[in-house]
Amino acid sequence: MKKETHPDYHMIQVKMTDGTIYQTRSTWGAEGETMSLDIDPTTHPAWTGGSARLMDTGGRVSKFKSKYAGLGF
Repeated sequence: MKKETHPDYHMIQVKMTDGTIYQTRSTWGAEGETMSLDIDPTTHPAWTGGSARLMDTGGRVSKFKSKYAGLGF
């Protein structure tokens, strides 16, 4: 394998939406950094069979509803 052609592969922490933290190897960030997830398999409807609901953390849904309230959306 050629030197300096591949990114650094190191240990990071991944923080799930429920606060669970686990360690894995990744090319993301730097050694020891924590990646915080907004959506993960415990909260996304595609993996939970639709039983989990996504939270509107950015207010985009409410902004859309208020902007187009008179149009029947």
